Amino acid sequence: MLLPLLGIIIGIVLGLLLPLQIPVTYAPYMSIAVLAALDSVFGGMRAKLEDNFESDIFISGFFGNAFLAAGLAYIGDRLDVPIYLAAIFAFGIRLFQNFAAMRRHFLTYLRKKSDIGEEK
Repeated sequence: MLLPLLGIIIGIVLGLLLPLQIPVTYAPYMSIAVLAALDSVFGGMRAKLEDNFESDIFISGFFGNAFLAAGLAYIGDRLDVPIYLAAIFAFGIRLFQNFAAMRRHFLTYLRKKSDIGEEK
C-alpha cells in the first residue's frame, strides 16, 4: 500500500520540478489521460487493500485506460462531439468509488484497532 502512495508523491514532485511544457492543443487529451491513469492508481491501491492486486492487470489498465481515454477525446474532437465527457464521467465515478472503498477499509481498520486497545 505504501509503494503506490510513494509513487504518486514522487510523480507529483517530479512534475512540479521538471520544466516539461505540454502544448496547449494537447492539454485536453492529457487531462483525460491523467484522469484515467489516476483511476487505475486508485483501483490498484484498492485491489492491494482487498488482497487481489495483480501487477499485469494494473499495468495494462494504467496504460490502456490512459491511451483509450486520450484517443476517445481526440476522435471526439475531430468529430466535434464531446466524447471526452463520457471518459470524465466514467473515470470520475470510479475514482470516487475506489476512494470511498479505501476510506471504508481504513476506518474499519482503525475501529478494530481501537476496539482491541480498549479491551486491554
